[in-house]
Amino acid sequence: MSFGKALVIVTGASKGFGRALALQIAARVTAGSVLILVARSDDKLQEVKTHLSRGDAGLTVRCVTADLGCKEGVERVLTEIRHTSCADINQLLLFNNAASLGDVSRYSRDFMDIDEVDSYMSLNVSSALCLTAGVLHAVPQRDGLVRVIINISSLCAIKPFPSWVLYCSGKAARDMMFRVLAEEEPDLRVLNYAPGPLDTDMQLQARSNSADSGLRNTFSMMHAQGQLLTSEESSTKLINVLLEDHYTSGAHLDFYDL
Repeated sequence: MSFGKALVIVTGASKGFGRALALQIAARVTAGSVLILVARSDDKLQEVKTHLSRGDAGLTVRCVTADLGCKEGVERVLTEIRHTSCADINQLLLFNNAASLGDVSRYSRDFMDIDEVDSYMSLNVSSALCLTAGVLHAVPQRDGLVRVIINISSLCAIKPFPSWVLYCSGKAARDMMFRVLAEEEPDLRVLNYAPGPLDTDMQLQARSNSADSGLRNTFSMMHAQGQLLTSEESSTKLINVLLEDHYTSGAHLDFYDL
């Protein structure tokens, strides 16, 4: 199964789940496809590009170094997309993966700095909406084109985690944002995908810094007992879900539900 000739945009593509997505989806597109990788670290993006180029089969890989927490970063990505010829692609895939855990060493009552909260929401919520809207304008609907918008979600979008007020709030907002998009735009395919507990730098931060001792202990035990998922196995499941295309647009699907 293949996505055909596609334009694929992956944010947060320099490491972890985003990197795994980029590497795996490259094998599921045909010649002439374009893969746009977005992250703040240019060095790590170039490493991914080099890896992809070794198996080049007519795939164009472009790297965009951008901080999506600011307007200029989002516009940099959109400029790259506008300069990409989309006349003969048959699929658009936008993976809104870029995100941060935020400060999990404090509880809700300790967040009194509105600038700190605004900065978090700018990267984790506002940028996803503005980037998605910009992509939909840059690549409008036409016959023969399937447009797919994927939000990398979390269990935290539907379940509260003590001391994770920023992360839970951001994930819940993003899920609802894309559910609304699915209602507004029936021609789109929209999916909120929760990849499960991944063995990544973010998970290390979670089990090291969470103020809630119960969360720290749970994540530490999962790590010690080998219960964390690899980015590769979770991204493989996501790609298969997208290729099979049986999900309800706007749905929230968890790795363990599939």
